[in-house]
Amino acid sequence: MKLNYSLKSKISFISFIIIAFTSCKNQDKSIDIDTVKSEQVIDYAAKVYPLLDTENSRWFFFSSANRPFGMVNLSPDTQIGGAWGSGYRYKTDTIKGFSHIHAWQMSGISVMPVTISDDSRKSIYKDFYSQFNHDKEQITPGHHVLELERFQIQTELTSTKRVGFHQYTFLKNTKPSILFNLNTILGPCVNSGGLLELNNGNELSGSVVMEPTSRRPKPLTVYFKVKLNTEITSIAQDEETKNYLVNLKNTQDKVLMKVGISYTSIENADINIDKELPHWNFEAVVEQSKKEWNSLLSRIQVKGGTEKDQTRFYTDLWHALQGRRIISDINGAYPDNTGEKFRIGQLPLDEAGVPKFNHYNSDSFWGAQWTINTLWGLAYPEIMEDFVHSLMQYYKDGGLIPRGPSGGNYTYVMTGASSTPFIVSAIQKGIIQNDLEYIYQALKKNHLIDGIMGKSGYEHNTNLGGGLKYYINNGYVPYPLPDGRFGIHEDGASMTLEYAYQDWTLAQLAKKLNHIEDYDYFIKRSKNYQNVYDAETTWVRPKNIEGVWKKDFDPYQVENGFIESNSAQSTWFVPHDLSGLAELMGGKESAVKKLNYQFVKAEDLNFAAGTSHSVETHPEYSRVPINFGNQPSIQTSFVFNQLNRPDLTQYWTRKVIEKTFSGLSPATGYNGDEDQGLMGSLNVLLKMGLFQMNGGTEENPEYQIGSPLFEEVNIKLHPDYYSNSIFTIKAKNNSTSNIYVNQIKFNEQPIENYKIDHNAIISGGELNLEMSNKPNKK
Repeated sequence: MKLNYSLKSKISFISFIIIAFTSCKNQDKSIDIDTVKSEQVIDYAAKVYPLLDTENSRWFFFSSANRPFGMVNLSPDTQIGGAWGSGYRYKTDTIKGFSHIHAWQMSGISVMPVTISDDSRKSIYKDFYSQFNHDKEQITPGHHVLELERFQIQTELTSTKRVGFHQYTFLKNTKPSILFNLNTILGPCVNSGGLLELNNGNELSGSVVMEPTSRRPKPLTVYFKVKLNTEITSIAQDEETKNYLVNLKNTQDKVLMKVGISYTSIENADINIDKELPHWNFEAVVEQSKKEWNSLLSRIQVKGGTEKDQTRFYTDLWHALQGRRIISDINGAYPDNTGEKFRIGQLPLDEAGVPKFNHYNSDSFWGAQWTINTLWGLAYPEIMEDFVHSLMQYYKDGGLIPRGPSGGNYTYVMTGASSTPFIVSAIQKGIIQNDLEYIYQALKKNHLIDGIMGKSGYEHNTNLGGGLKYYINNGYVPYPLPDGRFGIHEDGASMTLEYAYQDWTLAQLAKKLNHIEDYDYFIKRSKNYQNVYDAETTWVRPKNIEGVWKKDFDPYQVENGFIESNSAQSTWFVPHDLSGLAELMGGKESAVKKLNYQFVKAEDLNFAAGTSHSVETHPEYSRVPINFGNQPSIQTSFVFNQLNRPDLTQYWTRKVIEKTFSGLSPATGYNGDEDQGLMGSLNVLLKMGLFQMNGGTEENPEYQIGSPLFEEVNIKLHPDYYSNSIFTIKAKNNSTSNIYVNQIKFNEQPIENYKIDHNAIISGGELNLEMSNKPNKK
């Protein structure tokens, strides 16, 4: 099925310039550097395949009518109950509404255009679902078109950052209406207290309460303003469902509806509409959305490979640029739920009165060290800077830097202090240059008692589940914890590995700021991984508070001391000291032999634990030695580079790309948990042939060179952060058989160790790789 589609009408140049200025002047340096160049010859947005992996979708996974990181992520829902198996599920042929919010632990404002008759006027509140046909569906980034077959309504969706824009074509001589399904379970949470009131002949306003979840423990209200281009004849509320039916004047014209949202007030929702969408030109917004996506997707331009390879690459890149969503209004107001009472915060403004950054809702940064750390830090530094400022705003408000905030509050999702590598990487790359001492002290707090490292998954009211006191005093987190259970993921072996790595990254910032005692302290803690390595079995192994190794130990048994992984996968989670790990294993040759054997065995299961996150604990999948479907072992193909076997990095990375990350259908895609851009970012990096083992957290961060999938990769460097030039990777004689890199030159100078540093890359230039079908044994 072809997903790209042509616009039905062209807009004038003047109209387009007005729309572009209105939509973009408030936000995103990312747009500015590309739109001014008028070089969008290739439509990169048209290369995106939005239906990837949608049979395995979860609430926030699928996107269509949204902008990069938009507060609004407007798309159809075919399943609405629960965070998993909900949202847009490709195999479900029934539309249950169009929701404006698909975010981490957040959902809301579901609407449905309907036509009513005298017989259906009362039943429509419950009976409004409609089948649709994929053959009549068209999806591109920022635009979704489908037909509601039951009502024969042609539905089109698009959006700005904070405003959903609907276009409905009703049959002639029908009674057009719009149902607001405001009191329902929707994805991860229940929507309740939904209110809708008529303001005038074509405007409505309302609010919905997103009830607490086990992950997001406080309620959050979303406010919204609705504006229509046609007259509202009446509005009615159903006594049983408490939902609303808005009846419209019978019209032969297309019905247009704007829905602006805000987490602070109806007034700010109205302002968001006025600033971002002051007109009614639907086609112009579709075009501007396409232009914004192209401005970001074109930062990385690839040549060569198959058409399928390029489509999958830009689909992965598209996923890397969304999922984590803006929660601040266009004027900088934002919801702060970090204290005892809810408050409306205000982001700092620049001299022009524009917010200096956006505030975000975000799933965990757990695993970001191998994904968005590198991709955003290289190609999208303005995005990385925005997120660092947002994380620090949470610290200013609530006293802790979060690892995954939702609803303006902490969720304590996953474990550890996963934001530390992300922020340290931004500093080491020169993206963040101010207030470094303040940032360091904030990060350090998370690594000490009563910091976020002491909390296990979703541990809201205590600080014991993370086992941090044992890690500090005993050198490891015991399994099981003798204190009891306070959250989830209380898996001591994985916690020890994670904390040790994060301590090492914090030590690098301590060193940069000349905190020598702190540096020595955290470097010593970073060696704690050694305390859970069992020399007898040659695996990382859980042990209890008495120091006794876990009995009946099986390195392929999932969890049981390991977070979303097994020992075979997690033993290699020592990205900061792989040489030290290899020594424990008897040397680099022994370590290479061990890891290579794991890859040979993992190939039989396509290097993943099934096709989705929901099945990876099933017995037939869970015993995979290496799992590229979840974060704990996605770095492993590049471990060989650190063990002096770059040829094995090249070989196995190409195998992983081929077997795990080349699918292009609704049935496959990430073979696990995409987690808001993490796996999309990973795929982009693997296919470009660049990786950062320690997340880019050392001074002048190092990139490891792999085996790029394409003949040429061009990365446009952001002139506000780096040189105003291009970094190019050329792979001569590249093919599916020529996967080995035999010679490397950067700007005509030889590189011997398959590594290149950050300062060299951001100065621009050309990295030339000589590809061959035989490995370089030197």
